[in-house]
Amino acid sequence: MRNRTRNSGGFTLIELVLTIVITGIIATLALRKMSATIESSRYEATKQEMDNIACAIVGNPSTYSNGSRTDFGYVGDVGALPANLDALMSNPGGYSTWNGPYLAAGASSGDFRKDGWNVDYTYTGTLVRSTGSGSTIEKRIAANSAELLNNTVSGYIVDAANRTPGATYIDSLRLSLIYPNGSGGTATVTVNPGADGRFSFSNIPIGQHTLRAIYLPDSDTVTYKTTVYPGNAAKLSITFPANLW
Repeated sequence: MRNRTRNSGGFTLIELVLTIVITGIIATLALRKMSATIESSRYEATKQEMDNIACAIVGNPSTYSNGSRTDFGYVGDVGALPANLDALMSNPGGYSTWNGPYLAAGASSGDFRKDGWNVDYTYTGTLVRSTGSGSTIEKRIAANSAELLNNTVSGYIVDAANRTPGATYIDSLRLSLIYPNGSGGTATVTVNPGADGRFSFSNIPIGQHTLRAIYLPDSDTVTYKTTVYPGNAAKLSITFPANLW
């Protein structure tokens, strides 16, 4: 009978080799699974951070109060897209309308500029891109900048008796829209309505703006908060609380 050679622990050489091989296979599989888990975590963290950056730029579309959206982010406050991501955390030029920081306090370390692989995001106005994974992950903020910056506010104005001003009174009416001018201040654009009471403003950024209708002979004024949504024309119906014409 052939004698089997055993080591000091009682295992044969073949058993020892098989144990080492199996242990190596298990370790390799565990490392692969761990690596995949880490990559998945980086991917999800990057997507979440890109969503946060988008909300910082144009606001959270789910934030409403009294039936109107209230959060329009950096663009809603300033009236322009940020020149870079740093403008979301620090005032880019002493802007009086800047109301940041627009990202959570933890982003102040600068990590918000980098994806899960520690590679800088590419930001091009309406698009944030991550390339750290070796492939491209994109977050589109809007189809184009016009959706955010070049909207229309229109409507018509009547008095308490539901009468339009007609040709006689159009010079006595003035409508002024106040909104952020894109460089840290506010702009005021004024128009007179048509004889049928209709009026319109163009190239208006998203956000909550102030519209004032003034009847000049008596200095009567009505003020409205006007909400401008991306890519939509805001339409208003203004009624003076008195019979004016």
